[in-house]
Amino acid sequence: MLEIGLTGGIGSGKSTVAGLLVDRGATLLDADAIVRELQRPGTPVFAAMVARWGDEVVAEDGTLDRGAVAARAFTDPDELVALNAIVHPAVGDEMTRRRRDLARTDDTVVLDIPLLVESGHEGLGGVIVVDVDPEVALARLVASRGLTAEDAGNRIALQASREERLARADLVVDNGGSLDDLAHEADRAWAWITTLERPLPGHNVHRIGSRGERN
Repeated sequence: MLEIGLTGGIGSGKSTVAGLLVDRGATLLDADAIVRELQRPGTPVFAAMVARWGDEVVAEDGTLDRGAVAARAFTDPDELVALNAIVHPAVGDEMTRRRRDLARTDDTVVLDIPLLVESGHEGLGGVIVVDVDPEVALARLVASRGLTAEDAGNRIALQASREERLARADLVVDNGGSLDDLAHEADRAWAWITTLERPLPGHNVHRIGSRGERN
């Protein structure tokens, strides 16, 4: 198994790049998708979040109201710490379990982790950073997620800076252009991946920091 970390700031288009790499042959482990699974009703994470914030974070259909959680966590540092303490260990454990299941395969596994730079990436074969101007990312968040510019700016500010991400990159994917441009960038990234040395099947899986989710 060859593991590639994929990260980028919120609004960078990282998930689109992940999908393009899957189209080219990668196996995807998506931290955000795992978070959503762990936050389903009936799970320990869901129960802990409701215990912390009450029914105000439960939607009418009984699922977690992620917007209500975000409204608390991204405006109050103490509540963000509480959210991280509930979610991150569970996400880290589940990511590690799934990676161990794949360790004896010859798959190219892309680990889509929004906060990879903040949490560390020991043992990965390489790190790809999806890069875009922060102002472009902010505009995308306002247009696609219905956030206010203030809310979008607050979420961007809570993540590593653009410079910090670029400093940790082994390869940078530029998402400042069109979708066709991004497809060419994905081709370039996949070509780079094919040049990397592949570990022997069954190599030890290092635990990646559990700060995988962005809510």
